[in-house]
Amino acid sequence: MTNNILSQIKSTIQHALAEDIGDGDVTTDCIISSEVILQGQFVAKTAGVVAGLEVVRLTFMLIDETVQFTPSVVDGDTVEKGSVIATVKGPGRVLLSGERVALNLLQRMSGIATLTRQFVKAVADTKAIILDTRKTAPGLRLLDKWAVRLGGGQNHRFGLYDMVLIKDNHITAAGGISEAVKRVRAQDKQCRPIEVEVKSLAELEETLSLGVDRILLDNMSLAEMRKAARLTNGRIPLEASGNVDLDTVANIAATGVDFISVGALSHSAPAMDISLLLK
Repeated sequence: MTNNILSQIKSTIQHALAEDIGDGDVTTDCIISSEVILQGQFVAKTAGVVAGLEVVRLTFMLIDETVQFTPSVVDGDTVEKGSVIATVKGPGRVLLSGERVALNLLQRMSGIATLTRQFVKAVADTKAIILDTRKTAPGLRLLDKWAVRLGGGQNHRFGLYDMVLIKDNHITAAGGISEAVKRVRAQDKQCRPIEVEVKSLAELEETLSLGVDRILLDNMSLAEMRKAARLTNGRIPLEASGNVDLDTVANIAATGVDFISVGALSHSAPAMDISLLLK
């Protein structure tokens, strides 16, 4: 983890702590003495893939560096219901004040990793790679995409700045696919990778002649995707997108596409049920 990424993660956590604690945890501060030391366990209430242990550690450390956080598993591990994920010990006020932020982030990341792992297993017998999208919670994109990787998926572009993705509205505004690609190549001095979204086999054929880096097949039928794979014949990587769920992903992968992007990984993954039980 680079210093820049670590700094971004800490900033995200600090914002979440400030949002929750404000000028003080009135309930805890009134009830728990500052001298009281508590310890507890993070326990999985359902089976799933754990993701976000380092985020939990940082959450408590940003409040009080004396907190001892000891994971029992590593990020990316699959645990069963009832498994102890980690133990924590420190000032009671700190543990109770940081509990909700730590659990919110751990549960969300673990939920994303768990769903991602299900998609990855569904396409395990094919060459298809599961990708995330930009459909993340505002302010949590770094953590959401980290969770996807821990679940076995890969990251698509992080934002609007690190890759070109020419979509239907860009094509309409430019007057066509060829013109849109031409404008990007003329003006993007960094020569970032170019992906083009196509909705038909005719658009695919036009795009194949342009030598872009990837082509996105948007909401195509299985028959159309199979034809697209044959037409492309490995010349340019193909990405499938639209109407992807656990019931359809294996059939989509079997068409011969290289990537499958799944918005549900970050916008619809149910949080994994995890509790912090203090003693």
